Amino acid sequence: MRGGSRMQRVNELLREVVAEEIRELKDPAVGFVTVTGVDTSPDLRSARVYYTAMGDETQQEESSRALSRATVRVQSRMGAQIRLKYTPRLEFRVDPSIAAGLHMEEVLRIVRDHEHG
Repeated sequence: MRGGSRMQRVNELLREVVAEEIRELKDPAVGFVTVTGVDTSPDLRSARVYYTAMGDETQQEESSRALSRATVRVQSRMGAQIRLKYTPRLEFRVDPSIAAGLHMEEVLRIVRDHEHG
């Protein structure tokens, strides 16, 4: 995520507002989504929203499609709540750090099992 205290404050504010808007969506396909971070471009015209979704692969894909369908609504609601020069165009992305952490746990489990087995 980008540095600078102003950008950090903007990113955190956007994360909070987007997370709240996602919780209020009526689409059950969204599932259990957690917004883990936002990375806003320096010109404030776009923002990557990183999230995790609970469930198996099918449920996670449903969450991804539901977020894509809701993007315009979430952007609009966000724009109404936050005073910025531009309302950033949102792009939802699965948080890669969560997957990397889970992979690392699995590798450590395999090594541990191999040492004791």
